[in-house]
Amino acid sequence: MREVAFIKQNKEKWLNFEKAIFGKTLKNPDELASLYIHLVNDLSYAQTYYPKSKTILYLNNLAAKAFQKIYKTKREDTNRFVHFWKIEVPLIVHQYRRYVLYAFVIFLSFSAIGALSAAYDDSFVRLILGDHYVNMTLENIEKGDPVAVYKSGSNWGSAFGITLNNLYVGIKAFIFGVFAGLGTGLVMLYNGIMLGSFQYFFYKEGVFWESVRGIWIHGSMEIFAIVIEGAAGLILGASILFPKTYSRMTSFKMGMKDGVKILISTFPFTIAAGILEGYVTRYSNVMPNWLSVGIILTTLSLITFYYLVYPFILHKKLKNKYAII
Repeated sequence: MREVAFIKQNKEKWLNFEKAIFGKTLKNPDELASLYIHLVNDLSYAQTYYPKSKTILYLNNLAAKAFQKIYKTKREDTNRFVHFWKIEVPLIVHQYRRYVLYAFVIFLSFSAIGALSAAYDDSFVRLILGDHYVNMTLENIEKGDPVAVYKSGSNWGSAFGITLNNLYVGIKAFIFGVFAGLGTGLVMLYNGIMLGSFQYFFYKEGVFWESVRGIWIHGSMEIFAIVIEGAAGLILGASILFPKTYSRMTSFKMGMKDGVKILISTFPFTIAAGILEGYVTRYSNVMPNWLSVGIILTTLSLITFYYLVYPFILHKKLKNKYAII
């Protein structure tokens, strides 16, 4: 069958299914699951006979959205809060995994640019961090405590202020994605260059290890969360630039909804990073190496597993159980 005939034959069915998914016209998960099976069959047919067609992209995206709704509304549904963190967010992250990859590549590239700029231009660090901060840090290095800046202020005051600032940065990284993703890119540019130049500054002063075992106690989750929030912003931007077969408004609503869920999922990690920075990082210089390194590896492992490992494990498990594409 020619592709045009295939589309014409099934177009009405797909449109009705799309209305059921996005318009919530179907509330019965069994009825939805029955239509889902037909959709999967159509997708398999299209993959076999029209491997380079845009129809595959449309059907694959529709199937992924359908699966999320079926799993959410199935009779043995779990607590909504648990479902959000355990199922919904990981599946969304897996669906947009390439944007997570793009975010990491972009952020690491900007960090490398920041480090190289600091290496070849002695004034660059002062330009990025400011003379006051650089001079203060140099004084702290001479006193034998390179990360003494984290000891300023009270524990709870520092944790509260830092957490609010990090939440602001994350929300801004996402919201600025509305400018076709360019705003998100600028947020990642600033933070990436600042991180790269900041770490090179300590390396140049010969206290790189002391800075790592202090800064990354909270930095592992803080920086990782910013990258994920950047990915959410890129998703929002892509929903505007590349609506695929949807209207631009429908695509934007989908990108906004999925992006917000990813953004919200980062908040516990951001809050935890703020607490660590306010209560733990300030004691890094008196901690044994095994403790500081242990905290860094634990926090990094937790957030890495949730965003980079668990989504693939969950997707594979559900794919085998429910034939998800």
